[in-house]
Amino acid sequence: MAKRSTAREASERSTMAHALIIGGGIAGPVAAMALRKAGFDATVHEAYPTAADHLGAFLILFANGLAALRSIDADAPVREHSFPAETVEFLSDTGEQLGSRPLAGTAEPALSPRTLQRAALYRALRDEAVRRGVRIEYGKRLVDATTTAGGRVVASFADGTRAEGDVLIGADGIHSRTRTLLDPAAPPPRHTGQLTVCGRIRDSTDPAPPHTYRMVYGRRGFFGCTTAPDGTTYWFANIPCAELPADGLDVGPARWRRRVVETFAEDRTPAAAIAAATGDAIVGMNAYDIPTTPVWHGRRAVLIGDAAHATAPNAAQGASLAIEDAVVLARCLRDLPDAQRAFAAYERLRRERVERAVALSAEMAGRLSPTFEERRVRDAEVARQVAEGGDGSADWLTGYRVDWAATVR
Repeated sequence: MAKRSTAREASERSTMAHALIIGGGIAGPVAAMALRKAGFDATVHEAYPTAADHLGAFLILFANGLAALRSIDADAPVREHSFPAETVEFLSDTGEQLGSRPLAGTAEPALSPRTLQRAALYRALRDEAVRRGVRIEYGKRLVDATTTAGGRVVASFADGTRAEGDVLIGADGIHSRTRTLLDPAAPPPRHTGQLTVCGRIRDSTDPAPPHTYRMVYGRRGFFGCTTAPDGTTYWFANIPCAELPADGLDVGPARWRRRVVETFAEDRTPAAAIAAATGDAIVGMNAYDIPTTPVWHGRRAVLIGDAAHATAPNAAQGASLAIEDAVVLARCLRDLPDAQRAFAAYERLRRERVERAVALSAEMAGRLSPTFEERRVRDAEVARQVAEGGDGSADWLTGYRVDWAATVR
């Protein structure tokens, strides 16, 4: 079996030797590392001159994302820059504790969810990719992509340069240029009817319990927070709101702080006080998703991560799903004889799962502003589910695992 696999991979490398990866956020560097593990070469082309990080923004990687990183031996750098959480507790707007339970994935301690700043995740993945020999080029904003008569793909960038490879992988995010090149009629991102505001504060007077996410169902929004071992509390607020224009987002920390405080002021929970005490480490953004993308790939180009299936932040799965995509795509290119068959297999393995996750997150976003009666029914239902729930290890979302050793057929 090992000899057949080696021969097959050698044959494939002769026809698919180099991948052009568009986007250096999360999916791009992971795809590059996974492809190198599969025996291919890749160059990451990042549009920004340097990393485009958002002050205050953070994310959580769940067991499914961590397991996908582990399958390509890339989880250790992420662990070094993150901290774990094992428990989630729920509060109603009245301050009543609705219960607590283990976070999904904690049945396997090595895969306990990890929290880290988005910028730290970008750096960890990029640094590890570079350590493994991946080349990352900055200031390369994709403008066009064409295919030569010989079947090679040529990417043209805004700075006038070009790059040639065997396939092009669009990991260029929710506003993906690759997506529109594949399908000019591709549906645009959909605003989910909410704002997401993220912040962090050192030495809060009301930190979350150790290794715990505290989730607050407020009257007018949803608030969550967790406290790191160094005493930094990371928090987010999902607030119902129409889409804001760009100048409506660039309002500064004081305006965002006031927006969050006003949203939770009527609740008897720590949310408003935590936001009020936060300094300038606050950022707000519109929340979008992409329920479905009709065209995932062409002859030589394919989409991964947010470029194919952006999710609202409510389920906190965007980063983990993007990591899964990158690893699954590398397996498909490793095991199938040509790019088109590999892309088709990748879509077959991924589309149903990710669209289900997008729908779940959108459904969660739609529950942000219930009536009094709806809040009390919701509180009772949350309390019931918490009381009946297990550790979430069998959950379809976080229980998913990429089997690197399995052959894709």
